[in-house]
Amino acid sequence: NSIFCPQENTEEALLLLLISESMANRDAVLSRIPEHKNDRIISLQSASVVYDLLTIALGRRGQYEMLSECLERAMKFAFEEFHLWYQFALSLMAAGKSARAVKVLKECIRLKPDDATIPLLAAKLCMGSLHWLEEAERFAKTVVDLGDKTSEFKAKGYLALGLTYSLQATDASLRGMQEVLQRKALLAFQRAHSLSPTDHLAAFYLSLQLAISRQIPEALGYVRQALQLQGDDANSLHLLALLLSAQKHYHDALNIIDMALSEYPENFILLFTKVKLESLCRGPDEALLTCKHMLQIWKSCYNLTNPRVMIKGFVQPCYVFFSVMLIVFVTSTGSVHATSIAASRVEQALSEVASSLQSSAPKQGPLHPWMTLAQIWLHAAEVYIGIGKPAEATACTQEAANLFPMSHYVLYMRGQVAELRGNIDEAKRWYEEALSISPTHVKSMQRLALILHQLGRFSLAEKILRDAVQVNSTAHEVWNGLGEVLQAQGNDDAATECFLTALELEASSPVVPFTIIPRVL
Repeated sequence: NSIFCPQENTEEALLLLLISESMANRDAVLSRIPEHKNDRIISLQSASVVYDLLTIALGRRGQYEMLSECLERAMKFAFEEFHLWYQFALSLMAAGKSARAVKVLKECIRLKPDDATIPLLAAKLCMGSLHWLEEAERFAKTVVDLGDKTSEFKAKGYLALGLTYSLQATDASLRGMQEVLQRKALLAFQRAHSLSPTDHLAAFYLSLQLAISRQIPEALGYVRQALQLQGDDANSLHLLALLLSAQKHYHDALNIIDMALSEYPENFILLFTKVKLESLCRGPDEALLTCKHMLQIWKSCYNLTNPRVMIKGFVQPCYVFFSVMLIVFVTSTGSVHATSIAASRVEQALSEVASSLQSSAPKQGPLHPWMTLAQIWLHAAEVYIGIGKPAEATACTQEAANLFPMSHYVLYMRGQVAELRGNIDEAKRWYEEALSISPTHVKSMQRLALILHQLGRFSLAEKILRDAVQVNSTAHEVWNGLGEVLQAQGNDDAATECFLTALELEASSPVVPFTIIPRVL
C-alpha cells in the first residue's frame, strides 16, 4: 500500500526525472581541481538536462513551489553557472517567493551584467508586492544605463523608473516631496514614450501620471493614444472612464466601464468603479444590484467556505496589510504611506495592487479572496449610507468586520454609520481608532476634523486638516473643511483661498482616485 504507482504518463515521467535528479546529486563531481575538470563538466551537463526537463514537467502542471525546491538542490552545481541561477530565480518568482527571487537575480546580474532583462525583472518584483521602491529605482537605473545599446530596453528602463517615482510620490507624506517625485515620474514617462511611441504602456502610464497631477485634457490625449495602440486594454479603458468622470461626464464614463466589463466581466476594480458611477447616474438601487452581482461573481470565482477555517492564524498578523490594500480600492485619498507600508510587509502575498484581480496580479495570497469580499460589503455599506439606511449599512459593515475587524477602513465605516445615526461621540471614537491604525488615512482625518469643528475645537481641527493636506493635496473635501475652520476662526482671507482651491480641485476630481489603477510593469 505504501508503494507509489503512477497513473498516467506524466506522473511516470515526473517520477523518473526525480529519480534521475537524485542520482545526479548523488554522483555530483564538485571538486575544482584541474584533474577533475572534465568529470565536473559532464556531471554539470547531466544535472542541467535533468533540471531543464523537471522545469518543463513541473512548470506545465503549475507546480512552482516544488520546482523551486528542486532547483534549490541544484545550487550545488551552480558556481558561476548563469543558467541554473536564472532558472532558480524564475521558479522563485513563479512560486511567489519574491524576496528570495530578487536576491538570486542580483547574482544573475553579477554573472551576466550586460543583460537588461534581469534588472528589469528585479525592478518588477521590487515595485510589486515587496514595495522595495529604493531597490526598484536602482534596478531601473541599471536598465536605463544598459539600454544605451538598444532603445527598446532604454524605454522599458524609463518606464520602470517612472513607475518607481510615481509610487514613491504616493507614499511620500510631505507635499513638497510628492510634487518633486511626480515631476520626476512625468519626465521618465515622457522619455519612455518618446523612445517607444508604439508602446501602449508608455502612453498609458504617461496619461495616468498626468491624471494624478490633475492635467486632465493632456491625460485624455495620451490615453486615447494608448487605446489606439491597444484597444482592449482594461486599465486604459478604466483610466478613460475616470478622466471622463473627472470632467463630470458620468454617463459617458459609465458607458466606458460597461464596455470594459463586457470584455473583463470578473474585474473587480472595474466593478467597484461601476458601483460609484451607478450611484450617481442610475440611483442606489442599480448600485446595490451591482454589489449583489459582485457577490455572485466572487462566489463563482473562489467557491470558498467559511474564511475562519481557511485563514485562521492569518487574520491577526495581517490585518494591517489588509488596511493598506483597502486604501488602493476604496478610499478617495489615493495614498498609501510609509507608516502603513511598513506594516504591509508582514504579508507579501499580493502584488502591486497589487493590483487587484486583473491580469497584472502575479501571485495572490491566501487572504486575497477575503479582502475582495470585504471590499464588496464596504461598497454596499457606502451605498446604504448615501441613502440614509443605517441598519443596512451596519449589517454590511459587520460582514466586513467579521473578516478583518481591525481594518482602519472598517473602523472608518463604523464612524460613518454612527454619524448617520447622530452619535457624534461614537463616530469620533471610531475615527480616532481608525487613525491609530493608519495615521495618514485622509478620510478619517477629514471626518474627525469636521466633528471637532462642530465641538468648537477649531485649533485641533485646523491642525488635523493641515496634516491631511500634506498627505493628499488634491482632496477637495479637506480643503473645503479647512476653509470652514479658518472662517470660523475669523481668518477670512485664508478661508477664501481654501474654498477656491477646493472648487478648483473638485472640478477635476474623478469618481474614485486615479491611483486605484495598478501601477506595475
